Amino acid sequence: MCGIIGVLGKHQAAPILIEGLKRLEYRGYDSAGIATVNGGRLGRRRAVGKMAHLNDLLVHEPLAGATGIGHTRWATHGGPSLVNAHPHVREQVAVVHNGIIENYRELRAELARNGVLAKTQTDTEVVAMLCDGYLHQGLAPAEAARRTIAQLQGAYALCFLFEDEEDLIVAARHGSPLAIGWGQGEMFIGSDALALAPLTSEITYLEEDDLALVTRAGCVIEDSTSRQVQRERRQVDVQPATVGKDGHRHYMAKEIAEQPTVLRIAAHYYLELEEGRQILTTVDFSKFDRVVMVACGTASLACLTAKYWFEQIAELPVEVDIASEFRYRAPPVSERTLAIFVSQSGETADTLAALRYCRGKAGMVLSVVNAPESSIARESDLALPIWAGPEIGVASTKAFTCQLLVMAALALEAARQTGDQDAGLLRGYRAQLQQVPEEVSAALFCEPDVRRVAQNLAQFKDAIFLGRGALYPLALEGALKLKEISYIHAEGYASGELKHGPIALIDENMPVVVLAPRGDLFGKAISNMQEVMARGGKIVMVSCDKGLKQGADEVWDTIAMPAIEGPFVAISYAVAVQILAYYTALEKGTDVDQPRNLAKSVTVE
Repeated sequence: MCGIIGVLGKHQAAPILIEGLKRLEYRGYDSAGIATVNGGRLGRRRAVGKMAHLNDLLVHEPLAGATGIGHTRWATHGGPSLVNAHPHVREQVAVVHNGIIENYRELRAELARNGVLAKTQTDTEVVAMLCDGYLHQGLAPAEAARRTIAQLQGAYALCFLFEDEEDLIVAARHGSPLAIGWGQGEMFIGSDALALAPLTSEITYLEEDDLALVTRAGCVIEDSTSRQVQRERRQVDVQPATVGKDGHRHYMAKEIAEQPTVLRIAAHYYLELEEGRQILTTVDFSKFDRVVMVACGTASLACLTAKYWFEQIAELPVEVDIASEFRYRAPPVSERTLAIFVSQSGETADTLAALRYCRGKAGMVLSVVNAPESSIARESDLALPIWAGPEIGVASTKAFTCQLLVMAALALEAARQTGDQDAGLLRGYRAQLQQVPEEVSAALFCEPDVRRVAQNLAQFKDAIFLGRGALYPLALEGALKLKEISYIHAEGYASGELKHGPIALIDENMPVVVLAPRGDLFGKAISNMQEVMARGGKIVMVSCDKGLKQGADEVWDTIAMPAIEGPFVAISYAVAVQILAYYTALEKGTDVDQPRNLAKSVTVE
């Protein structure tokens, strides 16, 4: 969630830190700050709000020094304020932290008994207080950091910057990601590869409980036993151009428009390239009698959609669980279970914890990720990349549809291996999946209709989304997207559930978006629409069908979709709900790419 950047450079650190933090804005934040050491003295600048405020501060109050750390904070303990912003400084040490220190109250109370009082509401401050205490006892910086970390419980990615130490940053991770970037006579630290992309292409990912002593000469890494270890240096190619807006007003608009391209890449890899087909056959479905899918947020809705495909096409029972519930419910998992974990970032804390619960219990742990070097990918038996490329907008779009395509390909492979479906039917399904990128491209042409609908939808405080079959999870996703970026209260329901309670909400002030592709369930969707219209509800019909005419006594508005049928139609219809949320947010004047209170990568519980 929070973003971390560290620099041991040849030039002034402040501009480099600021640029790195800007590349981490997509993770979500409410304050930002940097600290440097210059002439042996620690200096710090912090600001609440967007990076522009910190930029302005540095214009008036520059901060010198070639060694420094920076941070974007997403508030957990203590509200967004200047005093709670990172870095936290206590005399001889500055600290930035991503994660949650679960025993901070006990540590703070013990420090208070010794006369060391907190100045903030944060959990992070105790890290600086402890470390500074050890420094006052005469311990060397590295040992002071080690002693401090030994007392911490919870999750953390940490960077320590010390007074009188212009060639040292100590970094450590437990439960939150952290990477070391290698340079020539300079070194870098970042929350992810995206932050380090302009600075280096060679990265070392710290493993769980690693501590790194980083100097300009390189990096010494210790494991949890303080034994020096070697971690792989990986070539990571994230081009700066891939994270620009490419002429679009927002990252979300760019990423919606990129979907045909990235879906073609994913489809080519898994359906045409031998390498991609082989990675799917690595999963031996004969060993499993059920699948458990675990994820959070939009990724969990991708799992709910994939459940329909696995059960209808491969005839393999699937359970879908929200990661934060799964990890504490501690459900039984056997060797006959295939456990699938879906995460855009590959660092989602609850999903990673659920994965670790399944290791050693499930027959296979498989992940569907957009970051092949992430913790979830590295700790899986097999990781399936979705090939979406960097996704910067907080509201997931292209990652969602790529997740769907990859899991659809996996469902077809499961069906092929089990042999329960007619071979000709499976070839037809495969051909339909190969057509998805072109269908998504055609679906983008619904934009004029969506813009018209959004102008009206933005005037309402509530909305309902309805869908049947694999369009039911998409109704949930449409409601989630609208909530995320326009702040309109929205709920998604299975169309057949309407009369079992939600219909009580229907009146002339309730827009109801109905996802109604042609198919076996179309007639039932029409019946549900009639029930809404009979009670004055305003129907927005998303369909290729013209069966209901627009008029005062019928549908309120329509979003015309291309004539698409088959099991994978939800992937194309996802475009409509994404664009609807986007243009409604524009009408509302909200922050599309960085909606309030949200973070892109949720690395805390």
